[in-house]
Amino acid sequence: MPKILIADDSRFQRQLLASFFSPSEFEPVFAVDALQAWMAALRSAPQLILLDINMPGGTGIEVLKRLRMSTKTQHIPVIVVSSEESPATESMVRSLGAVDFLHKPVEQEQLCAAVNLALHPVRPGG
Repeated sequence: MPKILIADDSRFQRQLLASFFSPSEFEPVFAVDALQAWMAALRSAPQLILLDINMPGGTGIEVLKRLRMSTKTQHIPVIVVSSEESPATESMVRSLGAVDFLHKPVEQEQLCAAVNLALHPVRPGG
């Protein structure tokens, strides 16, 4: 079963995001801080990562940089889901390779559409 890594320090947010998907779609893997997110990405090889920006032990930006530098994780699509409102932050995570940036509170339809697009990108001319 495909795995989705949900990295957020809020237990409520982790459970909420996981509840948006049926158990047959994804097996959720959780991380509560930046170090756990990095280690879980290496260990579990998720098909997708939902990443918060503001977490203990480092930021989601630092995690994203590490993910993109490793040949083991650089191919994993990352969707940032954050309450961060700074356009500069959004621009930075996109430049680091995040496929989308969603603002909390995120709606189920919005997240599912972003996940579907991240996992099945539309190819030009295809």
